[in-house]
Amino acid sequence: MLSTLKNALKIQHIRKRLLYTLLMIVLVRIGSQLPISLVDAAAFSNMFKEMGDAFSFFDAITGGSFQRVSIFALSITPYITSSIIMQLLTIAFSRLEEMQKEGEEGRKKIQQITRVLTVGLSLLEGVAIAIGFGRQGYIHGWVPGQTGLGQKVFTVLFMALILTAGSALLMWMGERITQNGVGNGISIILLVNIISRLPHDFIGLYEKFMRGKSVPYAILAGLIILAVVLAMVVFVIFLQDGVRKIPVQHSRKMAGRRQVGGAGGSIPLKVNTAGVIPIIFAQSLLQTPVVIASFMTLSPDGWGRKIMDVLSQQNWANPQRPLLSIGLLIYVLLIIFFAYFYTSVTFNPMEIADNLKKSGSAIPGRRPGRPTVDYLNGMLGKVIFIGAVGLVIVSIIPIIFSGVFGAHVSFGGTSLIIIVGVVIETLKQIESQVVERNYKGFSLN
Repeated sequence: MLSTLKNALKIQHIRKRLLYTLLMIVLVRIGSQLPISLVDAAAFSNMFKEMGDAFSFFDAITGGSFQRVSIFALSITPYITSSIIMQLLTIAFSRLEEMQKEGEEGRKKIQQITRVLTVGLSLLEGVAIAIGFGRQGYIHGWVPGQTGLGQKVFTVLFMALILTAGSALLMWMGERITQNGVGNGISIILLVNIISRLPHDFIGLYEKFMRGKSVPYAILAGLIILAVVLAMVVFVIFLQDGVRKIPVQHSRKMAGRRQVGGAGGSIPLKVNTAGVIPIIFAQSLLQTPVVIASFMTLSPDGWGRKIMDVLSQQNWANPQRPLLSIGLLIYVLLIIFFAYFYTSVTFNPMEIADNLKKSGSAIPGRRPGRPTVDYLNGMLGKVIFIGAVGLVIVSIIPIIFSGVFGAHVSFGGTSLIIIVGVVIETLKQIESQVVERNYKGFSLN
């Protein structure tokens, strides 16, 4: 990694791209510190602490912007949601699928639709947040039961527009990083937001397990924390880079008087085919009702409160309340389900089998057509299961440590997978640019 960066800095073109990316990152972090003046930040911060882990994941991917209620409070989450929706719609609707296959022009059209959908979602989320904050008394000038309808509508629209503008600006900055910087801009912004919370998390771990303790105990606790974090990072690296290669034999063809082809190849199946999507889907499905209920008044002894306690991540793996860990079991099952579901709609064995047949290629020992499809489905099922188990391990370890030891951190399984995945892909892109630059220089000489 260090050698790749060192070689990249020697090339002026790549150095300019790195500096451009760094400048954009600085601007993102500055915007994340600018609060919206309408919101009573102190009151919201107290509410945020009382709710525990209900907003922890959302606050992590926004880089603390949501807790500070800054102009970037929504961050790029509307864009991520829009991208996932468009990806699923592309498979569901043939017109969008045809548009995607049109090449660069089709992808630009889909990207434009994604942008419009992002703005719409941002506006919807901004209105919902403004109404929720106002009803709880977190907005200056909005006194529940006293403020007039006109003032409420103006306040909601004003705050929603600020949040929407912040999200749209981040989307634009992400696209500029992709075009003029290094790596995928949206992923880079997401990575920076998550990393910005790490010092806060490690300070919290120090306060919890090391401060005020005896020196041997503090050293042992520090080593255990370091070992667990490093082990998880290494595990995620293997999970992200793991590939099952299915051998493919290409047929020989005559080109003039020469016979070409016949070489062997492979179809790579990533172990973690669905990436971080299953965890995001599972967390969103379980935590959304908890977030909504936080703005409502529920009876302490009612069934609504009991259900919310089961769904709340802060109550899982708690030895004093074992029945609430049913929510953890539901979470695990949802991750496995979404791993199979998302892969099934994004990976088409029938299409791969048809492409192999058209090109005259085949999997050794498998006849073209249905036998190839059945083999790919069987192999895909095994790979998905291994990846899903890996996702479950990565996602529940922080939850177990939080429930048993009270080690509350934001860098859970989702954050680690995002960090490792983005860093690996960005370094690969930088390395490819270095290789391409060196190759061009060699050819010119």
